[in-house]
Amino acid sequence: MTIHTPTPDGGRIVEEPMGEALSRRYLAYALSTITNRALPDVRDGFKPVHRRIMYAMHQMRLNPQAAARKCAKVVGEVMGGYHPHGDASIYEALVRLAQDFAQRYPLVDGQGNFGNIDGDSAAAMRYTECKLTPAAVLLLEGIDQDAVDFRPTYDDQDEEPVVLPAGFPNLLANGSSGIAVGMATSIPPHNVGELIDACHLLLEQPDATTEDLVKIVPGPDFPTGGVSVEGHASMLDAYETGRGGVRLRAAWDTEDLGRGVWRIVVTEIPYQVQKSKLIEQLADLIENKKAPLLADVRDESAEDIRLILEPKSRTVEPEVLMESLFKLSDLETRFPINMNVLDATGTPRVMGLKDCLRAFLDHRRVVLNRRSQWRIARVEKRLHLLEGLRIVFLNLDEVIRIVREEEQPKAALITTFGLSELQADFILDTRLRQLARLEEMTIEKEFKELSEELAALQALTSSETKQWKAIGKELEAVRKALISPRRTVIGDAVDASAFVAPEAFIPREAITVILSDRGWIRAAKGKVDDPSELKFKEGDKLGFLIPAFTTDKLLIGASDGRIFTIGADKLASGRGHGEPLRLMIDLDEKADIINVVAHEPDAKLLIASKAGYGFVAPENDLLAQKRGGKQVLNGEMLAMLRVPSNPQADHVAVIGENIKTLVFTLAELPEMGRGKGVKLQNYKQGGLADVTVFNAEAGPEWVDGGGRRRNWPDWKDWLGKRAGAGRQGPRGLRKFRA
Repeated sequence: MTIHTPTPDGGRIVEEPMGEALSRRYLAYALSTITNRALPDVRDGFKPVHRRIMYAMHQMRLNPQAAARKCAKVVGEVMGGYHPHGDASIYEALVRLAQDFAQRYPLVDGQGNFGNIDGDSAAAMRYTECKLTPAAVLLLEGIDQDAVDFRPTYDDQDEEPVVLPAGFPNLLANGSSGIAVGMATSIPPHNVGELIDACHLLLEQPDATTEDLVKIVPGPDFPTGGVSVEGHASMLDAYETGRGGVRLRAAWDTEDLGRGVWRIVVTEIPYQVQKSKLIEQLADLIENKKAPLLADVRDESAEDIRLILEPKSRTVEPEVLMESLFKLSDLETRFPINMNVLDATGTPRVMGLKDCLRAFLDHRRVVLNRRSQWRIARVEKRLHLLEGLRIVFLNLDEVIRIVREEEQPKAALITTFGLSELQADFILDTRLRQLARLEEMTIEKEFKELSEELAALQALTSSETKQWKAIGKELEAVRKALISPRRTVIGDAVDASAFVAPEAFIPREAITVILSDRGWIRAAKGKVDDPSELKFKEGDKLGFLIPAFTTDKLLIGASDGRIFTIGADKLASGRGHGEPLRLMIDLDEKADIINVVAHEPDAKLLIASKAGYGFVAPENDLLAQKRGGKQVLNGEMLAMLRVPSNPQADHVAVIGENIKTLVFTLAELPEMGRGKGVKLQNYKQGGLADVTVFNAEAGPEWVDGGGRRRNWPDWKDWLGKRAGAGRQGPRGLRKFRA
């Protein structure tokens, strides 16, 4: 790097490689994001913005007993004095601290509209008011007693705390989440009572294992309740390593309406799931026929959550209905656990449950010692002053005379009675009336009490055992102040495979699948006797007509070689024009539909490409689970034909674009799940025009130019080996299928 001499106009020019300049600056940005924005401190569980909000409100004396102030005032104080960022981000952080559905132990007492579980945002900061909660006071307790270090604010005009004293393990109690550069954090909330019990266990047994702690803290305790269905082994591993996840389900119950009729009532939903979006999601499942067991959903919530789920049939078991909805919707979510935090040195690292609690206890010991030293200094100072008052009391008349008559009373007091400058200043700052009213009993009583307190404090600071005992007593007091029942129920790990699939409860009804030439698909009930009576959009016509049942899966072959799968029960009603097939599957715009068949287990399809290659594929291997379908054929698909089983098809007939025809046995084709296949017919130029499969006894048929079907009794004259060139077919034969 080269630094040139400053120009006469000022400034400087720095020459360095672009890569080095960008790397160094991006690294500085990344470190700033990690340490000053996204990751919480393991000691108090706060990111800088939350810590600054708490401290600013403390400085404004917005304690629980005080009147609330406008949030705009608080945001202004935070932004102007401590946090030089946008007011919107500060207010958003403040609002979250006040939401009882976001925080297990809210730290801000919000008055006004602070949002709701439906996802509605809070009112503007000029309308809302706030103050601290008792839980926040516990986190700030001792901050004015030199309990923590302070550092200059961004403009060096004031100071802010590096960390809060933290009377309880806020990191685990309220959780945290954030995304930094190259790392992220996601910590679920827990029950304070359980956390403090775990702390007591560590105080009594420092060698306690994570398995011992999990017996006390079995899992997260979310503010919205719910049921945790993560297995014990999985939770133990997450708490041991600091990484994992927890499956959380909605809490529900069955409401009996009499005469065998029932409905589901959901009373608690998973953490961070918006109720309005959940209802919208369930409604979409019903509309798109993806939840065959659910008939209706409605919201009857007032202050408490109450979602009503109506089953389609009373014969369905409630457990089966809910299992299907857990799979399809946010009635079940997975909360990730990634306990990535800043340790006491400011270094980011992933900690387990024991490490987090140990770091909190170590922080509390530091706070205890610093507060004790602060108190010792003040007690010693007061005792020193009281010793001076003792002397004054014994020589009160002389002291009053010196104060009244001497030109330099301070020097006279020091010389006459051997007082220190501090004692002399204190006596001179005290009014004569107060000096005259001194009582020996009052002085001696205070002196004795402070002496005893000083001895206790000195004993505390010199004994580690007494320190941990004092911390235990403090935690017990906090536990009594914040104790609340667990909201999230710890359930057993659920084996979803033990439940019957929802598709098993779809009523089996005969339908006719109608797919138009332009790709509009629908299902008409029963059999369509006269296809000519079917109505389509202007310019459209019938493409495929497939008899099926509502329980069937449809296999849709496309010219790009993919086969798609959709459930027949999910098709639109046959009363209208249906809906575009491309909305249901990810079909390329340039691809055409080759054929549609209703899936039959153990059946087989002949798949042929335009280049003249093909193979036989088991239908069970062709079912696709995704909208994008399954790539089956390498090449442009020309045909996808069902291989009949009654009578059993045993021959294949092909005709090329050169009008040459060849017949060979079906056994010559390999059975494959996907691929290019083998050559069906040999061409010097052109490719395959059409293909069919047939039974030798019944014989094949072909379609003439007028659309009439014709028998082909002498087909054996064209019998040969696969991949042969074939010979000119019967007069008028151009294709086998209409």
